[in-house]
Amino acid sequence: MSDDPRTGSILVTPVLGIPEVRAGDDLAALIAEHSTDVRAGDVLVVSSKIVSKAEGRVVAGDDRFAAIRSETVRVVAERGPTQIVQTRHGFVMAAAGVDASNVEPGKLLLLPLDSDDSARRLRRGLTERLGVRVGVVVTDTFGRPWRLGQTDLAIGAAGVRVVDEHRGRVDAYGNELVVTAPAHADEIAGAAELVKGKSAQVPVAVVRGLAALVTDDDGPGVRALVRSAEDDMFRLGAREARREALRLPVGTGPLADVAVDADQVRRALSEVIGTPAEQGDNGRWGAVEVTGARVLKPILDALGLPSSAPALVVVHIRADGEPARTDALLGAGGLRERLVRSCAVEGLACQWLPAEIAGDAVRQVLPADAEPVGALAIGAARASAQNAR
Repeated sequence: MSDDPRTGSILVTPVLGIPEVRAGDDLAALIAEHSTDVRAGDVLVVSSKIVSKAEGRVVAGDDRFAAIRSETVRVVAERGPTQIVQTRHGFVMAAAGVDASNVEPGKLLLLPLDSDDSARRLRRGLTERLGVRVGVVVTDTFGRPWRLGQTDLAIGAAGVRVVDEHRGRVDAYGNELVVTAPAHADEIAGAAELVKGKSAQVPVAVVRGLAALVTDDDGPGVRALVRSAEDDMFRLGAREARREALRLPVGTGPLADVAVDADQVRRALSEVIGTPAEQGDNGRWGAVEVTGARVLKPILDALGLPSSAPALVVVHIRADGEPARTDALLGAGGLRERLVRSCAVEGLACQWLPAEIAGDAVRQVLPADAEPVGALAIGAARASAQNAR
């Protein structure tokens, strides 16, 4: 077997005979006692369940939801009773890793408080007892957002290069690698799970053939694999994203004379309007989008708006009689609020000009029988307005 993970083979061996682990047990001693032929450069892969048991992370199971809440720093998504949450470690997983399997009835297992620290302490204990340099990976089971089924991933690591950065390298054809970064700790966790299984009571495996990934120092641990909120394109579930949108600050003050991204404007309008003229309630209310410079600029000038504003949406109604007009105004008001909120999602600001101000300037873009309610100019917020929010 080669020490080069790119060219060699690996051997994964289960560690058999480890008894039921209790709070306070010396886990390193138990693993060392039952591990045979561990060599320098091996990686010991340990289920988080026995780590949690040894660390006393077992609680009464009469209120599972309370246990999940205690381990949750952020709810990512909910559907029925199922919650995907972020734990204090930064992991995004179902039920915060709270587990009722492979534990006494009426009990629940929580994840280790600091699984990287658990891996470091376990590595020190194993090194002392085995007399060789090894790596340690602590694992737990995760689902995946785009795949069915579950797999084991690393939640703690020590003495293992958890990820490699290949950006800037070239492939066999000379193409530069831009985003390639193999997550070795997760790959090791998945390989070990093939021999540990979910119900065979085999909580430890030894992976041999990856000595090139075993380091002298403990390293940064699995924390290096946790994606930051700024880099997370899927930070919230659909329902939670809608809730978050309701809390966004909206810019409805004067616009700055600053150019904005046309794609942002197009996305904001298409989410609400969809077409240049949107009609609601059988045509009783609607909106006309004005973006062409030939028509837009004279309107902006007439209203004293910055010429850099890329779009104007004119909200209008068509109604005869007071009851119908009231209903139409309510519909038009709802459309205006959706437009403002959609712009906020895209980081845009809006300035609303009621019909008393905008009516004469925008009437030319409306159907002959339409009554303007007002115009919504879209662009960038003035710095003072942003600071005030």
